[in-house]
Amino acid sequence: MVNETVYLDYAAATPLSERVLFAMQPYFTEKFYNPSSPYSPALDVRHDYEAAKAALARCIGAKPDEIVMTAGATESINLAFNGIPGHVVTAAIEHHAVLEAARRSSHTIVPVTPQGMVQADAIKKAIQPDTQLVSVALANNELGTIQPLRDIAEVIRSERETRRQRGNTTPIYLHSDASQGAGLLDIHVSRLGVDMLTLNAGKVYGPKQVGLLWTAPHVRLTPYIVGGGQERGLRSGTENVAGTIGFAVALEQAVGHRKSESARLENLRDYLQQRLTDAFTDAVVSGSQKRRLPSHLAISFPGLDAERLVFRLEMRGVLVATGSACAANKGTRSHVLTAIGLAPEVADGNLRLSLGVFSNEENTEKAADIIIEEITAERARVKR
Repeated sequence: MVNETVYLDYAAATPLSERVLFAMQPYFTEKFYNPSSPYSPALDVRHDYEAAKAALARCIGAKPDEIVMTAGATESINLAFNGIPGHVVTAAIEHHAVLEAARRSSHTIVPVTPQGMVQADAIKKAIQPDTQLVSVALANNELGTIQPLRDIAEVIRSERETRRQRGNTTPIYLHSDASQGAGLLDIHVSRLGVDMLTLNAGKVYGPKQVGLLWTAPHVRLTPYIVGGGQERGLRSGTENVAGTIGFAVALEQAVGHRKSESARLENLRDYLQQRLTDAFTDAVVSGSQKRRLPSHLAISFPGLDAERLVFRLEMRGVLVATGSACAANKGTRSHVLTAIGLAPEVADGNLRLSLGVFSNEENTEKAADIIIEEITAERARVKR
């Protein structure tokens, strides 16, 4: 990274780890073979590909044949939703990929608390006799709020038992997009209690456009990319060997360093939050203060234009976001901030600051100084 730049948008994208790049490089050059080909070099590549899938599976406590490799979290989410004929339940603060997929079916979008929490009781009330899928992210990408997935999983388990007793054979699955929480939270599928899990390599210092969907053995998927029958017929197309190997190395690294990195980022995040709230007593910190990712700080400065702030901060070498990268690109107000009830003048002054591998005491202090200076200048300009 450029020395002068302080990057505070790891929630949107992470840089490729050097170790990951090193592991991937041979599969672009001397190990370029198609893993479905019959000759020895290609079979060696097939072996490496399957070993990478096994490593990914170990990271989440699963079996390799339960994983489908995809071109990112959005495709994984669409595969999870594809072919669901029944009712779908999701939450108002989910990523657009989930919300748009849900809108293709009969669906209910449940509200959240002002802290951005999805309550298990709200999910329970939204479930209908024909509900087949509930989708709740492990952690929200804008607020960092960590959701009570185990409680929601218990609601699903109870609903299954009720249906069994009533002779209702309609299946019901719990899906979670854990892309934002991977590397910072436990993503062991049995401990989460989910039936399907989405992960994204680009959020854990792996390659972009590489993802996976894990499904429990009882889940039946309907493919929407058909062709040569790769990935057990669930996702046709020549396997992305380099991407899968890079993903495996990245996820193993992230899982292995999870506790130490979470503690380090939490300290930096809390310092940044303290500096900004001390400087501006009317600043509004959104999301749960007790249950949030250690990397995330969603903070609003009422009356200011966050988009202008982003531009001003970039000119000073500090890169931040106003919300999700998708919403920011469209120039729209964050649906997440609207869903938690923030007034427009507060939501429009929101910055999402997210820390990561290159964050340290020195550049976090530098960022705090510059943000404070720019907000002070903007407030003076607005008053004129």
